[in-house]
Amino acid sequence: MKLSQILTAIFIGLSANAQTYPPADGTAGTTAIHKDSPLYVAWATGITVERGFISITNPNLTASGSNKATFGLPSDAIGYPDGNVVSLGDAGHAILTFASPIYDGEGFDFAVFENGGIAFLELAVVEASSDGIHFFRFPAHSLTQTTTQIGTFETPVATNLNNIAGKYSGNFGTPFDISELEDNALLDKTSITHIKVIDVVGSIDPDYATFDAFGNAINEAHPTPFNSCGFDLQAVGVINQATLGRDDFPKNTIKIYPNPTKDFFTIKSDEPTKMTIYDISGRIVLEQHAGPNQQVNVSSLTPGVYIVEVVLAAQGEKNAQQLIIN
Repeated sequence: MKLSQILTAIFIGLSANAQTYPPADGTAGTTAIHKDSPLYVAWATGITVERGFISITNPNLTASGSNKATFGLPSDAIGYPDGNVVSLGDAGHAILTFASPIYDGEGFDFAVFENGGIAFLELAVVEASSDGIHFFRFPAHSLTQTTTQIGTFETPVATNLNNIAGKYSGNFGTPFDISELEDNALLDKTSITHIKVIDVVGSIDPDYATFDAFGNAINEAHPTPFNSCGFDLQAVGVINQATLGRDDFPKNTIKIYPNPTKDFFTIKSDEPTKMTIYDISGRIVLEQHAGPNQQVNVSSLTPGVYIVEVVLAAQGEKNAQQLIIN
């Protein structure tokens, strides 16, 4: 079972009567991954953008002399998330490419960054492709009510959103797990070359709405008739990359088991290591040297998602993997 599937089961189980999804960044149980996390091994290197209207329900409306979003440059979404963004506009989209493909590895495989805050989330659905032609959408789910339109300066909340980019604030990526895509002969999950980020039109009017995988309109702030409207794409960070980064060695040379765990896990290695555990926000929660195949006691840590960084003592090479404690 993949990490994201385990997390979904955990959060569904939190309530016998109501489903819920991981909460906002900075909150226990979040899956938000900080931009400085050692899990990121690369960032998007190429982009094309098709801007959307500033108001899809009123295409003649203009802001800053244009009826489409104009804020930022496509290149602002390349590389590390430094706060610069490109605004996509209503139903606009960006297609990002990478120096090396993303693959379906352990846990989450990549993350999408917006620049919003908890008090104002702007959302996007995400698709993946292994040929740049055929795209497949992650199964988005919105539990936000669809009776009353969320207004221009209002927001949905993270616990109602799953597989929807923008549910976390600007310093944190919303992670995606390629294993959640349906199998298809036209999709090679071991070699994802393109990621498409498509702005959610937050209207609950069925003539304009963006729908989730269950047929629900995704209700978010609408209308937003500004030149910076729509999803503000900041970056896409790669967690599982098909070729090695400068600071990485093959992940199968280091094993962490059992994962998930409750009290202990073992680092399977032929030589001594230095082990550092980070919480999902990047804060160090445990650090120690370990001998070959030594058990690590994590019974003092609260349940949640952690990052285990292992450094081989002899070579100084690094490896970061996800760990879930339940």
